[in-house]
Amino acid sequence: MSAPSFVLRYFDIIGLAETSRMLLTAAKAEWVEEHPEWPQEKPNQPFGHLPVLVEKSGAEDTADFILSESGSIERYLARTFNFVPTDLKQAARQEQLRDQHLDVITAFFAQMKIVDEAKEEKKGEFDEMLDKIVEIHTTILHKNGDCGHLFGEELSFADMSTYAFYKLFTMFMVKFDADIKSVVKDKITPEVMNLIRAVESDPLLAEHMSKKGSIMAHVVPE
Repeated sequence: MSAPSFVLRYFDIIGLAETSRMLLTAAKAEWVEEHPEWPQEKPNQPFGHLPVLVEKSGAEDTADFILSESGSIERYLARTFNFVPTDLKQAARQEQLRDQHLDVITAFFAQMKIVDEAKEEKKGEFDEMLDKIVEIHTTILHKNGDCGHLFGEELSFADMSTYAFYKLFTMFMVKFDADIKSVVKDKITPEVMNLIRAVESDPLLAEHMSKKGSIMAHVVPE
């Protein structure tokens, strides 16, 4: 039986699909990305939004598995291609980081939407969460020997999710807040910088990096 192929449906932006792109590339999976016409294709998605993963198998190349929600897609791919440990507790330690990343992203957009006196309070909450997640990354990396990986010595789901997190804030979120890149860049520690270098230089991601480019110019202090 041949290996399945995949279609990743998303917008042509970094957004919430970058980790899935990296997982599919690192796994050397057969996959393509589709950019549906929006909002025309909205009713045709399982929950009316993107990303959506379509898995195809068999001679007829029919879709036999369709999955929505970025977190669910990432976990499915990470488990399918062994980028998380089979031990449930060890896997959960990686997956909780991904959930923390989403919490920070959600907090960023929450404070951007507020225009009244509550904005400063929400901005403070976001800044506190950002400081905390960078501290968590740094602590885990240091405990793992500062080898550029959060867990073990090989590329993992946590590494890719963390890299995508910093890429999102330094290359995409500037569309919503021109100052956010400098804010995040000033917080990046040497340990986090080592992770970024390790991910970008990993042979499994060479194809992805050749297409998407490095984020080093956006994170290295001036």
